[in-house]
Amino acid sequence: MSSKIRGRVVRAAESSLADAGVVSPIGVLIGLGWLTEAAVERWRYGKPARLEPVLQVDLAKATMAIGYLETLARERGLRPSETDYVARTVDRRRLQFSESGDPGVERRFRTHWLSPDLPERKQQQLAERQSKPPDLVVISARKPFTCAECSEPGGDLLIMEDPGPLCLTCAGLDHLVFLPSGNTALTRRAKKASRLSAVVVRFSTTRKRYERQGLLVEEAALADAEQQTLADEDARARQRERAAERRSEQDLAVQARLADKIRRLFPGCPAERAEAIAGHTNVRGSGRVGRTAAGRALDPDAITRAVIASIRHQDTEYEDLLMAGVERHEARARVQTAVEQELDRWRPPS
Repeated sequence: MSSKIRGRVVRAAESSLADAGVVSPIGVLIGLGWLTEAAVERWRYGKPARLEPVLQVDLAKATMAIGYLETLARERGLRPSETDYVARTVDRRRLQFSESGDPGVERRFRTHWLSPDLPERKQQQLAERQSKPPDLVVISARKPFTCAECSEPGGDLLIMEDPGPLCLTCAGLDHLVFLPSGNTALTRRAKKASRLSAVVVRFSTTRKRYERQGLLVEEAALADAEQQTLADEDARARQRERAAERRSEQDLAVQARLADKIRRLFPGCPAERAEAIAGHTNVRGSGRVGRTAAGRALDPDAITRAVIASIRHQDTEYEDLLMAGVERHEARARVQTAVEQELDRWRPPS
């Protein structure tokens, strides 16, 4: 049995190392099916106070698996990183794994193992991230509750403590304002500027997990973040205006070259008409000749096609024929002679 468990521990650890470059005792216990992610999530919120009671095996068997993990870590040269597990509650207390609280057992559960294949900087970043206290979490209540401290009906939000659910007033968070999720830049700035903040989550009965709804931050921090974000929007608007101006200037330059090429290929074409043809074929997003690579390269065939199209539409009965129900190909055939005659008048003398 022990060799079978060891093999399962090795597979769970290797999977975690391949995915994230780090493996933890809790991750291995979840991989073994001896602990559920939902139970760990509740424990991070302070309920239950210890992780041991929600293990699906006894502590001795769990510590045996951790021993196999430690042996693997020594064999693979993994780097130990002791990580503090802090509750997502106002008191930010250190979470406890075992009922006894034995320091040796607690240390073994807290120790994560980093892959030696990771660059030193990445190892340091992982260690810092794992040691960083988690966000304070406020729960969006799904049903009415009574505050465990003031015994008054709570509002829409609560925070879990040892006595039970607390209203934001008793938790000392009622001065914070709610910022819904959606604007990443605004959320990042508001959280950075706020001395105290809390993530608001709501339990999804369909997905069976807590999902983020927004952030509670200090009102002044939110106002400052909104001002910065508005300034960014102004800057982005100016960037868009400058980009539009550059595109317009580029379009005008292409249009001028097209008009000049038309006049050289067809010196009999009036100057205003050449400008009009160039402008029409160069409309951005139109897909016309002026927007194609051939048109921008001033290809004579492409430009001739644009001039023919202009003559067909403006100097013949082509559009009248279409309105009378004549098929497009037949209409083109009927006006072809008139188009050729006009082209001959515009072409340079032989």
